[in-house]
Amino acid sequence: MGFFDGYNIASSGMSAQRTRINVVSANIANAKTTHSTDGGPYKKQNVVFQEMLLSENEKLKANDNQDKQSTLPSKNLSGVGIKQIVESKDKPIMKFEPDHPDANADGYVAYPNINPVIEMVDLIEAMRSYEANVSAFTTTKTIDTKTLELLRS
Repeated sequence: MGFFDGYNIASSGMSAQRTRINVVSANIANAKTTHSTDGGPYKKQNVVFQEMLLSENEKLKANDNQDKQSTLPSKNLSGVGIKQIVESKDKPIMKFEPDHPDANADGYVAYPNINPVIEMVDLIEAMRSYEANVSAFTTTKTIDTKTLELLRS
């Protein structure tokens, strides 16, 4: 494990959670949007995370500090990333509002299938995960600082 691995993993977690916060915020903001650029109601989006693996040989090639014929383990976790942002396949909620400009011929308006309460819970979870990554980053920094102080003495 390298000196900066803890920082890189915590930073990737913060970046992934920031993306999640932005997507959930967009879902909340568009919970009542009945007309999008696609013509229908806004479609809820979800973030799909993936683990980011980096082989030791790739690390060695990047660092170029050791011989390329190393016998180190094949894969190491190097953080978390965004695999994709997917649109929900949920059907829209139909409400009878014949005076609405987006009403169909029967007087029904298609609203996004977004529950603001569930989205707020998801937002709070993303914020807490972000804070946990900040705490991990800070703890790594504190440990490294103490180690350097001990080495100086």
